[in-house]
Amino acid sequence: MASEKTLTIRLVRSATASVKHDQTATCRALGLRKIGDVVTQPDNESIRGMIFKVKHLVEVEEN
Repeated sequence: MASEKTLTIRLVRSATASVKHDQTATCRALGLRKIGDVVTQPDNESIRGMIFKVKHLVEVEEN
């Protein structure tokens, strides 16, 4: 189980200015608050769906 895949997600654009409320909420749910914040999340379908919703605001790296 130690070889479980993870995703490193970085917020590169503002999630508060001129984006829909649900996209702001999605960034918050991922653990991203400010530009430059980086989180590590497990690679699963629900996280992938959240990333797809805010793909224009984040950069993703597979680990």
